[in-house]
Amino acid sequence: MPNVAIIGASRGIGLEFVRQYANTGWRVCATTRTPDQPGELEKLRGDIRLHHLDVLSDTHIARFADALTKVPLYVLIHNAGVLKSRGRASPEETSETMRINAEAPITTVSALIDSVAASDQKKVVVMSSIQALGRPRLSNPDLYGDFKGELNKRFRVIEPEWRARGITAIALHPGYVKTDMTGQHASLTPAESVSGIRSVLNSLTPAQSGRFLDYRGKEVSW
Repeated sequence: MPNVAIIGASRGIGLEFVRQYANTGWRVCATTRTPDQPGELEKLRGDIRLHHLDVLSDTHIARFADALTKVPLYVLIHNAGVLKSRGRASPEETSETMRINAEAPITTVSALIDSVAASDQKKVVVMSSIQALGRPRLSNPDLYGDFKGELNKRFRVIEPEWRARGITAIALHPGYVKTDMTGQHASLTPAESVSGIRSVLNSLTPAQSGRFLDYRGKEVSW
């Protein structure tokens, strides 16, 4: 049975990843900050293992990596993120947003990289956004775009190290998806976005490692 880990699985796109992978017979390692209140995750059926993970906590990350030491991760998807506008964020919120959106994806994936390298597929996705390129702007989401841009820079630096271990890693724009974070004026449902992403992953080749793709498989310029 193939294993997939979804970092940030309690709602929106992450929740839909859990639903779709579980429905197709995968074993899903799903993370949430509130395992005692799993919400919609509790309603899903399939081989789903919930893990307590706050990506701001080095202790949580290390404990999660230890729990998956003997679990070969065919696919690892880092989906956790927050949306903050520059004009509405305190200095503390700005620092936290930077850590969640730009630093944590690299730190968390790096902690799990041995489990990915031990699998047959060896695929990694870090969820980015075309807002990293300055377009399109939502309701003044400067911090989100800025820090996704920083994530892209960090990804491009470390991806060759992952590739050297046989891992195929991409940054990915999921589209403008209707979630609690974006509101209901977006053009895609989570199901449409995730279906597209899974198709991209199914056909992903090592030659595509290090690229920035969207949910349709179209390459996005850095």
